Amino acid sequence: MPGKPVVILGVFVADTAYRAARQPRMGETLLGTSFTLGPGGKGSNQAVAAGHLGADITFLTRLGVDPFADMARQTWAQAGVKSAVIDTPESYTGAAYIFVEETTGNNAIIVSPGAAMLISPDDIEGYAGLIGSAGVFVTQLEQPIEAALRALEIARRAGVTTILNPAPAAKLPDRIYTLCDFVTPNETEAEELTGIKVSSIDDARRAADSLLEKGVGAVIVTLGEKGALLHMADRSDHVPVVNAGAVVETTGAGDAFNGGLAAALAKGLEPLQAVRFACAVASISVTRPGTAPSMPTLQEVEALLAKG
Repeated sequence: MPGKPVVILGVFVADTAYRAARQPRMGETLLGTSFTLGPGGKGSNQAVAAGHLGADITFLTRLGVDPFADMARQTWAQAGVKSAVIDTPESYTGAAYIFVEETTGNNAIIVSPGAAMLISPDDIEGYAGLIGSAGVFVTQLEQPIEAALRALEIARRAGVTTILNPAPAAKLPDRIYTLCDFVTPNETEAEELTGIKVSSIDDARRAADSLLEKGVGAVIVTLGEKGALLHMADRSDHVPVVNAGAVVETTGAGDAFNGGLAAALAKGLEPLQAVRFACAVASISVTRPGTAPSMPTLQEVEALLAKG
């Protein structure tokens, strides 16, 4: 599934994941049931997802010079992800604390991006040729917004399809919306961007309308177990979740979706087909523990979609 090149700007962090019956209260210590250390960061996870699907993918970021940076490079190599890395010895490669609730697989996360927080608009200018040569460009909000904004400007000027995954939720400058062909918030992020609480598909449509009014080309609200809503000026389609089995862990599901969406659009799929494909990618990912290791292959996704 190579298609046109995909470039993703974002963050790599080492995920430290703890499973327990519940989160500890302040001052309390609990015994957990398991611990894992593995690769993470929204942008990196999205790149790995696209790489597993066979996309021609390059990931742009900053890393420290430390063992977590070695983990990043090994992860990308295994997934077929090319990297454009600015080594940053004065800082550290990012890390994340992830709590996973034993009974549900739901999670709560704290991210310390480290060197990636030093990504600047000047850094982006240095990779303008790479960004402008892409078919699809994706970014999120774990690195500075100013860097994401400059990258979107470069991509838009070059006619590249642009995707903004507005995660983690943050207030955004108004001019960023007009640079986005697709914005992909979950329910929480849609509320943060619009002030409209998203508790139903109709709520998601109202929030999406608000984003269209800001200048976004199309809105895709991810709805967890309800699937996703593709909302455009001339149509609105609810895409139900694809059942791939019992949910083990939801960490990284949004990243699987966005990586799948980018790969599908780069291959030339129409938006509705691309959203269905991305839902299947995310559905498989939540049946497996971990983040990057849970990303499915193209063959697995196509087999699931063939089952209907």
